[in-house]
Amino acid sequence: MTRGSAPNPLIGKWRIIEADLWDKEYLDILSPAFIEFKSNGRGEVRFACVVAGLDCSYSPAAVDFTWQGHDEMDEASGAGIALLEDDGSLTIEFSFDNGDDATLKAKK
Repeated sequence: MTRGSAPNPLIGKWRIIEADLWDKEYLDILSPAFIEFKSNGRGEVRFACVVAGLDCSYSPAAVDFTWQGHDEMDEASGAGIALLEDDGSLTIEFSFDNGDDATLKAKK
C-alpha cells in the first residue's frame, strides 16, 4: 500500500450509519458520525464521544489506518481498516488500544 497515492474511491467523507456496539442515537451524540479519508494520507473520524485524527495507507479497495484523539475527553488511540463493499458502502473495523473492537458501517 502506498501513502497518499493516486485518487482512490475511498477518499472523501463517509457517513457512519451503524455500529455493532452502539445504537444510532449514541453514534450521533456530539454531531453526525463520519469518517473522512484525505488524499494526503490523513483523515478524521467522529462518532459517539470519539474525535480523532487518522494516519492512512491506501490500497484500491481498503484503507488501513492508525488513529489518535479522544474518547469521552480521555486520550485514546488505536488502529483500523475500512473495506469497500460491492454495494459501495464501507465496513470499518475500528480498534481501541487496550479496549473494544467495533464494526462500523458507512455510506458516501
